[in-house]
Amino acid sequence: MATDADAGSYQGGYAADEPVRSDLDAMEGTLLLEFGAPWCGHCQAAQPALRALLSRRWNVRHLKIEDGRGRPLGRSFGVKLWPTLVLVRSGMELVRVVRPVADADLEPLRDALARTP
Repeated sequence: MATDADAGSYQGGYAADEPVRSDLDAMEGTLLLEFGAPWCGHCQAAQPALRALLSRRWNVRHLKIEDGRGRPLGRSFGVKLWPTLVLVRSGMELVRVVRPVADADLEPLRDALARTP
């Protein structure tokens, strides 16, 4: 069974209050933004693979952002389907994965994280 120590930077719950885009763009380091909703079946199905991907990756900040109507942050990233995962380093988008349904769908994220210092 996974423990909190095994979770790495994985964030379990969605933040109801979204950060401001300019704050995210100004952040140094690597950030994985996950747009979705707690009731979304696709989002729920993706969680085990995401948790495994982020296990022991303390150098990546993971932000789960609840998205939906009237939420400007998701629109600023062009989010149309959930979950949408956007890997950003120092304000620049590195890779995006939309609606992963299999572990293999996270391969672009794995590759980009392998190159993350």
